[in-house]
Amino acid sequence: MDIVQIALLGVAGTLLAIQFKGGKTEYGIYICAGISLLIFFSVIGRISVVAERLQEITAYIDLAPVYIEMLLKMLGITFVAEFSSALCRDAGYQTIAQQIEVFAKLAVLVLGLPVVFSLLEMIKDFLA
Repeated sequence: MDIVQIALLGVAGTLLAIQFKGGKTEYGIYICAGISLLIFFSVIGRISVVAERLQEITAYIDLAPVYIEMLLKMLGITFVAEFSSALCRDAGYQTIAQQIEVFAKLAVLVLGLPVVFSLLEMIKDFLA
């Protein structure tokens, strides 16, 4: 799907959900969740393009595959966290959405700590 189709799908889903706002609000939430899932899975399909480009970058520079894997994990964490927190926020559960975002930030931090330590080790070796 290209951006025009995604935008039209999002606008159509929003307009349809607005129709249910006055009566059965839960139907609007279900519609938003369904449309969001469609868009989310189309985004996941595009991640393979990003992975291929990262493979090309590693061919040009001497970069350990562990770092590329780490970047892809971080990308996945942020996508899933953003998607799920937006769904919770749309349903009216802001507290849960914030907790998902905090957990995702901590998960990315923990995932990136080995890179920080290796950078500090490299600086230490350079200065010694």
